[in-house]
Amino acid sequence: MSLWDAVVSEAGEQRTLWFVLGVLLVAVFVRVAAVEERGRLKRAMLLLGLYLVLFPVAANLRLTSHPAYPEVRLTLLLFEALTLIAVAAILLFGLLLPRMRLVVPQILRDVLVAGAVVVAFFLIASRSGFNVSGLIATSTVLTAVVGLSLQDTLGNLMAGLALQMDHSVAEGDWITVGEVTGRVTEIRWRSTSVETTNWETLVVPNSVLVKNSFLVLGRREGAPRLWRRTVAFHVDFRYGPSDVIDAVTEELCDGPIEGVAATPAPNCILAAFHESYARYAVRYWLTNLAADDATDSVVRTRIYFALKRASIPLSIPAHAVFVTEESKEREADKAGEEQQRRMRALGKVEFFDQLSEADRARLAAGLRHAPFASGEVMTRQGDEAHWLYLVLEGEALVTVRGEGGLERPVARLGRGNLFGEMSLMTGAPRAATVVATTDVECYRLDKAVFKEVLKDRPELAERAAEILARRTLGLEAAKHELDEEAKRRHLESAKTDFLDRIRSFFGLGEDA
Repeated sequence: MSLWDAVVSEAGEQRTLWFVLGVLLVAVFVRVAAVEERGRLKRAMLLLGLYLVLFPVAANLRLTSHPAYPEVRLTLLLFEALTLIAVAAILLFGLLLPRMRLVVPQILRDVLVAGAVVVAFFLIASRSGFNVSGLIATSTVLTAVVGLSLQDTLGNLMAGLALQMDHSVAEGDWITVGEVTGRVTEIRWRSTSVETTNWETLVVPNSVLVKNSFLVLGRREGAPRLWRRTVAFHVDFRYGPSDVIDAVTEELCDGPIEGVAATPAPNCILAAFHESYARYAVRYWLTNLAADDATDSVVRTRIYFALKRASIPLSIPAHAVFVTEESKEREADKAGEEQQRRMRALGKVEFFDQLSEADRARLAAGLRHAPFASGEVMTRQGDEAHWLYLVLEGEALVTVRGEGGLERPVARLGRGNLFGEMSLMTGAPRAATVVATTDVECYRLDKAVFKEVLKDRPELAERAAEILARRTLGLEAAKHELDEEAKRRHLESAKTDFLDRIRSFFGLGEDA
């Protein structure tokens, strides 16, 4: 018998042709349908290659009746079994179960494959005539020795299986172990890898996670992944808790903040009393757990500007020592410069450009500094707020909410622009929403301040009514294509209407 005849005979007994064709067909299918399994497919192809290399060697030994043939044939059968197990695992865990939306932990997959290999080895060895009972006895002794020497490693292995089987932690979870917080990136045989936001990786033995408590962040049954954060700040006792809480809560809930959940809504609480100040805490729910510090910074910025607008300063420790060389004359000069700045700003506004210096000084003294952070809502359409804003620095976007609740941009505001005059003069709800697109510095004029000047100068009501009427005339003329006579009638009617509304809003008729 020739070598070729021996190879053909051996192949017929082993059904090699069907075996190889089946594995190759599966390989082609896996490369197309399961890209993530290509690495394991390469290892299966390596086993197939070793099988094909060893196959003619076994045929030659059989031809020559070599005494080593049984051992080589056993090895050949083992390579065949390993290839089949590898391909079956790819089909089951890489294709079939994922299509059924069943995800098997990697450790469990490895253990099942290893178990299948051990079973296949003993079955093939037993059918090939080897003394399996003696091998089992020897393996038992060897297993006991290895188990004693590697008990920590085996403990980590079993711990890893337990972690994944009971779903106490999974890849992608954010956990806190000791003083380290990070995202679980991989659960291996021996350890679990946790990546922190500092670009560090903590390697935790699985037995440590099983034996000790750890915190899984943002997990609640039936709820999205949110993590409650707390940002503390301090305010002097001179300012009432309700004023502080209202100012901060209104700011945080008024406009969306990236990374902060709308539900549950952020809130502010009075957390504690100290020697010279009260400690407050803003609590919000973080949606992106990797952006904790950055989102905390945005929330602190919003708190700062909200308190600034409410004229509530952050606290200074009671033991602080102020050292200054400024004299009373210097302080008076600075106050005078600020007053002149305010009067110049008012002089550029059409409503107040004809006021006397004394009246303008009264209004200037009543202006309030109102800063806004980028992204803050300065006014909201439909709200009632009886004041106007004069923009000193920065830019803002004006939007109007149309049908379907969609916001449509209509204008941009910059230095020297005024908005909110209709609400100040007539008490009308805000007609548009204004959002700061940069940090914005404003002066705010309240109704109470303007009312004092208006009582002494009632003719200002007529001028304000005329200005408001002229502003509405342009819009009405464009809508209805009014001629000159119609424009004049509309102007007179609108002026009378606005004058009545201004007098009613400020109670001028009652005072008269």
